[in-house]
Amino acid sequence: MNHVITTERIPIKLWLSEMDDIAMEQAKHLANLPFAFKHIAIMPDAHAGYGMLVGGVLATDDVIIPNAVGVDIGCGMMAARTNLEEIDIDSLKRIMRKIRRQIPVGFNHHKDSQPAMLLPKNFTERKIVKEQFEAARCQLGTLGGGNHFIEIQKGSDGFIWIMIHSGSRNVGKKVADYYNKLAAHLNEKWAVSVPKEWQLAFLPMTSKEGIQYLQEMQWCVSFALRNRNHMMSRIVNIFCEEFNKLSEDLAQMTINIAHNYAEVENHFGKDVVVHRKGATKAISGGLGITPGSQGSSSYIVIGKSNPLSFNSCSHGAGRVMGRRQARESLSLEEEKANLDSRGILHSIRSAKDLDEAPGAYKDISEVMKNQEDLVEIAIELKPLAVVKG
Repeated sequence: MNHVITTERIPIKLWLSEMDDIAMEQAKHLANLPFAFKHIAIMPDAHAGYGMLVGGVLATDDVIIPNAVGVDIGCGMMAARTNLEEIDIDSLKRIMRKIRRQIPVGFNHHKDSQPAMLLPKNFTERKIVKEQFEAARCQLGTLGGGNHFIEIQKGSDGFIWIMIHSGSRNVGKKVADYYNKLAAHLNEKWAVSVPKEWQLAFLPMTSKEGIQYLQEMQWCVSFALRNRNHMMSRIVNIFCEEFNKLSEDLAQMTINIAHNYAEVENHFGKDVVVHRKGATKAISGGLGITPGSQGSSSYIVIGKSNPLSFNSCSHGAGRVMGRRQARESLSLEEEKANLDSRGILHSIRSAKDLDEAPGAYKDISEVMKNQEDLVEIAIELKPLAVVKG
């Protein structure tokens, strides 16, 4: 941990040396919530978000905040270690072409509905999920846009890895938007003390609305996990076709974790609702994933169960520039040359792609240094080829 801010109702503990003004203001809003518990934990990849900053961990007494989970409920990482030790450039290119053909990216979905059995059960008991279920069947196994990616990597363990970053797609956004709007309406009705402009409307955990949101959020977390599984299965099959292998032999180890969710956990002797928005659980001995940008290393990490972070760590490198700022200020030629010089098959094609260029992100090595008390590095993964939304 770098330092602690003690000017607000409860302390703010930071695992980074500096943060942009908007993110700092959002952290202070969290610390002044009347139901915020113990302290606020800010991860080293933190940057401004909507309502709550990304890279924050908030524990609350008996309330849940939709905007402290975010619109991409269950967004997270999946990594699979293959039994391959090398992959040539021609094979990489063929594999990436097949991935782009088989996995829709951006706003695109599958044209055909995926089997209902592949989606989480109990959808009929969830108001928004029930309304969105048929659409969600076409969203299963799709990447999405923004910072979501599929990456082929070479690990320090000597093996080729496959990594996916994706979430709950539009069904998660629909759930988030509905319950945030509902919470804002109820908070105004109740005349609560939390300012409306903070965009941190809440629902009591024991209320009908709070229970409904929790159930729908949990469904979306499960959907996001299955979404990553579905994509990984297709990618593994593509690898098997390329190398004439059986899928059960190719994928030797998998990790699948979320970094946008809330759940009840026990911390400092009390059951509280822990919101992780752009933060990963890091329990002692547990495996996690900390991705970098498409031009930097990613890491398989082992948690240390640091109570000060509510057993959490960063979910990635974190942005150092907003999307518009990156597109306007970064050099397309320099960003492409940086990636080309290292032989990375990247996704920077034109100026509109600069919002996901390496220069838009923090230095992942500094992020990892700042969280040495939260995780230890198990495997370093260097990018070989990237598909972006």
